[in-house]
Amino acid sequence: MKKQTIIKIAVFAAITISFIGTYPYIMEYASLEYIKSKQAEFTEFYQANQAMVLGGYLVLYVAVTALSLPGAAILTLLAGALFGLVVGVILVSFASSTGATLAFLVARFLVGEKLQEKYGDKLTKINEGIEREGAFYLFTMRLIPAIPFFLINILMALTTIPALTFYWVSQVGMFAGTVVFVYAGTTLAEIESVGEILSPQLITAGIAIGILPLASKKVVALIRARRGNSSNN
Repeated sequence: MKKQTIIKIAVFAAITISFIGTYPYIMEYASLEYIKSKQAEFTEFYQANQAMVLGGYLVLYVAVTALSLPGAAILTLLAGALFGLVVGVILVSFASSTGATLAFLVARFLVGEKLQEKYGDKLTKINEGIEREGAFYLFTMRLIPAIPFFLINILMALTTIPALTFYWVSQVGMFAGTVVFVYAGTTLAEIESVGEILSPQLITAGIAIGILPLASKKVVALIRARRGNSSNN
C-alpha cells in the first residue's frame, strides 16, 4: 500500500474517532426534548445568529450521514421543528445528499477502486448495466425507505457510477421522504402535551410516512412499465 494512501486512511480514521468520541455529547443538545426545553432561548439565539446556526446544523448533519452514524432521523425531524418546512427541507436535502456522497467517495477509495482493479474483467457486465441503468437503480433504492441509507452508499461505491450522478440522483430520490419527515418535525414543534400527539397534522404526517414505501413501489413499477413500452416501440 502506498505511503500516501496510508496517510489518508490514518487522517480519516483520526477524524472519525474524534467525532465519534464527541458525538454522544453533541446529540444530547440536538435532541428534541432539549431543544423544546430551551425553545425561547434557541429562537432568540437563532434570530441573532442565523448563519452560524444553519451552518452548524449543516456540518453536523453532513458529518452524521458521511460517517453512517445513527441520528439522521431525529436531526431531520429537528430541522422541521426548528427551521420550518421550507428551510428544513432545503437544509436536509443538501446535507443528506452531501453526506451520502462523502460516504460513497470514502467507500470507493477504500474498497471500490481496488475491487474494480482486481476484478474489473469479471465485472464487465455489471459495469455495463450500471452505465446504462445505474441512475435508475439508485433512484429506485432511494425511493424505498426500507433499504438502509448507508448500505446504498456502500453498494453503489463498489460500482462505476459517477460521483456526480450519485449525488444528484440521491438528492432527487430522497426528496419525497425528506419532505415528509421534515413536515412531521414541524408538527412536533407545536406539541405542548401528550394529548396533542394525536393532532390531525401529526396523524397526517404519520400516515404519509407509512404510505411512502407503498407509493414508492407504485412509482417504480410505473417507471419500469413505461421504460418497457418505450423499448418495445
